[in-house]
Amino acid sequence: CSKSRQALALLDESGVEKDVVKYLEENPDKETIKKLLKMLGFTSARELMRTKEAIYKELGLKDETDEEKLIEAMVTHPKLIERPIIIKGDKAIIARPPEKVSDFLNA
Repeated sequence: CSKSRQALALLDESGVEKDVVKYLEENPDKETIKKLLKMLGFTSARELMRTKEAIYKELGLKDETDEEKLIEAMVTHPKLIERPIIIKGDKAIIARPPEKVSDFLNA
């Protein structure tokens, strides 16, 4: 997506070493998503979800309160995962807007 490309360009400009995870090709497992939630400081899996995606509505996730079911939905349908996610050490951010990348890297 354009936001991911913009964030990647900012990382390239900063000269930091990076690993790009193509999450639609390399689906994250439950443990990876739980680790991301912790790194992001999120208290609910829904905070990591793209709630405007058609699959979100199709699966009826709006009223789902079971965190494990929300995480399982992201494992099964990784398109539901918000992006881009930038990780530095034990912290992470969703780089929206992409300008957040510079602030995060310099923190």
